[in-house]
Formats: sequence, C-alpha cells, structure tokens
Amino acid sequence: MTRYLHLTGSAVDPLLDDVSRLYARGCLAAVRAAGGRDEHVVAHVSPGGAWRFPADLDDASLAAAPTLTLAEAVTHLAALEVDVALPQMFCRPGMTAYRALLDLLEIPYVGNRPEVMALGADKPRASAVVAAAGVVVPASQVVRPGDPLRLDLPVVVKPADADNSLGVTLVREPSSYDAAVRSAAEHSDRVLVETYVELGREVRCAVVEQGGEGDEGLVCLPLEEYVVDATTKPVRDHADKLARDDGGELGLVAKDAAHAWIVDPTDPVTGPVQRAARLAYEALGCRHHGLFDFRVDPAGTPYFLEASLYCSFAPTSVVVVMAEAAGIPLPDLLRSSVSRVLVPAHVPER
Repeated sequence: MTRYLHLTGSAVDPLLDDVSRLYARGCLAAVRAAGGRDEHVVAHVSPGGAWRFPADLDDASLAAAPTLTLAEAVTHLAALEVDVALPQMFCRPGMTAYRALLDLLEIPYVGNRPEVMALGADKPRASAVVAAAGVVVPASQVVRPGDPLRLDLPVVVKPADADNSLGVTLVREPSSYDAAVRSAAEHSDRVLVETYVELGREVRCAVVEQGGEGDEGLVCLPLEEYVVDATTKPVRDHADKLARDDGGELGLVAKDAAHAWIVDPTDPVTGPVQRAARLAYEALGCRHHGLFDFRVDPAGTPYFLEASLYCSFAPTSVVVVMAEAAGIPLPDLLRSSVSRVLVPAHVPER
C-alpha cells in the first residue's frame, strides 16, 4: 500500500486556491474510482496560510477540519508517514516554497523541483534558457510602465510571471501600448513584450518520463491544439481558460471540442513541436513531466511561448488528456511517475 499526500490550496491567491481544489478533487475522484489498496490524505493551505487536513475538498469537509499553524502542520505532516506527495498548488509559493518544505521534511514528491518550477514560471528567463538550447522564441523585451517599446508592432504584452493568460493584450497600435503595459503590471512587477507571431496555430506538447532511464525514457505525447483565429481570436486570453457559472462555481473553459482537440500524430506540425518540446524539457532541467506552449507560424515554425511544469493528475489535466490519447491511462501515468520517486536507494555492497 502506498500512502499519498495531496498538497492543495494557495496561501496567497483565492482564485488559484479554487483552481487547485478543482483539479485536486478530480484527481481524488479518479484515483479512488480506480480502487486498489492505496491511501490518500489531503493537506490544504487556505489564503492567509492556515493549514487543514480535511477528509475531502468540498466546502463542508474543509469547514469541519481544524485549522493549524505552519508549525502544527509540520508536526502533523511528519506524523502522517506518507510515502509520496502530489503537489497540486499553482501559486508561486505553492510551486516553490511548499515543494521546498516537502524536501525539508524528506517527503518524496512527483513533479519538478522548486528551482525548476521558479524558472519555468518566469517567462523571460524560461524563454532565454530554451533559446540557448536551440528552440525558436519570439523577439522580446522586459519592461515596466513608462518604458519605451523597442520592438516593431504588433506585439503581445503579458505579465512576466502570471498564469491563466491574466493581463494579456495584443497591441497593434502605438496608442494602445502604455495601457497594455499598465494592465499587465497589475499582475506582475515585470512585463514581457513579445513580437506577435502570425497565425498559424497554437498548440501544447507534454513530455513525460516513461520506461527507460535518462533521455531514453522521455516520451513526447500527442499535441493539443487550441482554437485561435487571425481576426476574431488572435491570442488566447483569461476568458479562454477559466470561468464561473451562475452559482459562482469555477469551471474549465478549454476542455471541449469547440475549444481544444488532440492533433492527429501524423500531422506535419507534430514532429517539429515535439523536438522543440524535448529540447525545452531538457534545457529547463525538468523531471517526471513538463508542458510547453507553442505558436506555429504560417510556414510551420514553432515558437516557444511558455512552460507549465505541473500536472494535477486529474482527468481534465492537459498532460493526462494527452497521455490518454497516447494510450497511457491516468493510473498508469501516475504509477510510472511514482515509481521514479520511490525507487529504493542503492546501498553499496560491503
């Protein structure tokens, strides 16, 4: 039996707390439905930093669980004696400081290390690293409000380290540039300005570790493509990612055939994108999994846009959807990742 810890929530962002709970609930439902003798326990960090260890992630279960301070939570975590953790937090502290806490407590976890998560979340730095490895990236500059534009229009203006397309604007006219920078700066202290890559297509590619060791174990999954249109939808924005229903429940927008679909593996775009994704994975120092966004121009050249280096292991997780398309069911994907974490340490012969 393996005892899993699902590390969820956000200490700093109510929206990302909701996103974490949404995906983690899906993961819990899927692994519980798969049966088996494994045990799953939940740790949740609420905005403000309070810890809870609820039976589940619905509102009633959270409300019923006692709140703990960080010191109390650390003691509780040590007593749980979990075998492996699934970090399912999407805010910057969740991707870095809380993963580092798992390292400190010597709790093995699936996914990328804190320093890799920090690099991947910083769009200008990630772009520079993958460009040095030979991946094509748009021309760019990092600015703050008031800084002049040095690139030719059109450009895409975005926060340097925000997710879910918050604060993204396509700027075609000089008069729109300052307002776009101010809008992006509401979500980050730095703003990334990139040359607009004409459509084309927009796709994502996941790389996962399966089977062999090192490079031999890397598998590029089938691409997922997103609806874009040169006139009506030239860039994807926040409304294409998340939305709330009339009751206030958070939902995922790009999860139906009208918004996203798996690309036929024989499509000519697949090879160039998968080669670029593999280079990006290795350049950023990833382990277990990584997800990479590309803009493909009319000539078929893929331009790296950003990295998303987490996987929630929910059925709606992009990496899981791609893996399913490759014939790797969610339980097998999780089992393969966990096996890489729990490999017994080699003890030299005496």
